[in-house]
Amino acid sequence: MIKLRTTLKRGIVLPSLAFIIGIFMLSALFAMATEQSLDGVGNFIFVNFNWVYVWSVTLIVLFLMYIVTSSYDNIRLGANDSKPSYSFFSLISMLFAAGMGIGLMYFSVAEPVQHYSEDIFSALPAVKRAQNAQLYTFFYLILPTLFNFIWMTVFENSAIYFDMTVAKGYLSEMAGNPDGLMFRFLNYLPFTQVLSYVLIAIIVIFFVTSADSGIFVMNSIATKNAKISPKWQTIGWGVLLAVLALMLLNPGGPAALQSMTLITALPFSIIMLLFLVSLTRALMINKEYYEKEFSGTTVPWSGDQWKQRLQQMLSFNDAPSTENFINTTVHQAFTELVSEFEANGISATINQNNLSESIEIEIRYDVINNFIYGVKKESKTLAEDLLQEDNWPSEDQQEVLYPKSYFGNSREDYDVKLFTKNELISDVLKHYERFINIISEDRNAMFVSSDSNHRFK
Repeated sequence: MIKLRTTLKRGIVLPSLAFIIGIFMLSALFAMATEQSLDGVGNFIFVNFNWVYVWSVTLIVLFLMYIVTSSYDNIRLGANDSKPSYSFFSLISMLFAAGMGIGLMYFSVAEPVQHYSEDIFSALPAVKRAQNAQLYTFFYLILPTLFNFIWMTVFENSAIYFDMTVAKGYLSEMAGNPDGLMFRFLNYLPFTQVLSYVLIAIIVIFFVTSADSGIFVMNSIATKNAKISPKWQTIGWGVLLAVLALMLLNPGGPAALQSMTLITALPFSIIMLLFLVSLTRALMINKEYYEKEFSGTTVPWSGDQWKQRLQQMLSFNDAPSTENFINTTVHQAFTELVSEFEANGISATINQNNLSESIEIEIRYDVINNFIYGVKKESKTLAEDLLQEDNWPSEDQQEVLYPKSYFGNSREDYDVKLFTKNELISDVLKHYERFINIISEDRNAMFVSSDSNHRFK
């Protein structure tokens, strides 16, 4: 018997499936009652809780504006050394394809006709006011709003112009049919057939990407953000999404689907607001975590052997000298530290690359993040002006190597070539003391748990 591999979490999936199957049964067995119930609940929410939707969106936009202008704007989502997974162009493409694009396609023509269909001539001042409002919003939402402003202005004004001058109100008669209205609008433009094919292709892309992003989000929630999920699992969510949509279309057409969307959006708007609270807390902990100062008693170097240190400052290392520093000074310091940790009841290990590329001391934990302090061989390119400077020791190579520290929490690293064995021990203890101070505070539990460490990596 073949056992399917899954990353689904029962505590999330089972209640969700119970809700979905319940909707299926109601839609199939009690079509008219389901339609009336959805309409009733939807109207009740729209009348009594419409302020929740308005204020939720407002607070989210204000929160994003605050993040951009606050001291949290430079915090990376992930490890400090992580890089963006997608380019700026790809990110903007996904924003339109999986989000606002389908709305622009359907309502850029339908919206003005629906709103000024009764008195088309009273629409022009309102369109002008809408343009000014969009232009004001541009300064806060930048590119998406700018594109939305241009797109909606062109299509809205064109739809009103054609309806007033050419169509003689024919477009207004189709105000309740956005699909047909968009294609009817294209009849008043050159290359109508070509534009119709392009429009169909764009609609397919927008629908597919919107559905795909929805499936991705559902699977991420159901698996608690599992990195890799089996294909059948993703396909299963897609099938459920399609079947549920078809079942909701059966009782009352698109109105039932819109009512269901409105109903489910209410609890999700509350969840999004709670998410803002959690994100704010995480940002505060993150900022304090990386800005927490070290103890002044463990700052290395007291001024001893200053002549040797000056000589080291004015010289740069090659591969053999850097590897020798790792194999001697660093290894000796870590060995003494491991021995002393063991004497105090703390298990510590030394991990070293076979090619002498890196070496680290690690203290492993089950619940919290492991403590790691390492030194690795790193290269850098010297400035051309420095090499040509007369008042500087001669240097033949522009590409030089140096030993650089690194840490388990992706803190900013630095050059340790000037450290003696005891200074290196002091530097490790400096970071370990800071590590102990942070993990001992209960409010940092979310940030320093081993589970969060694995998710970041």
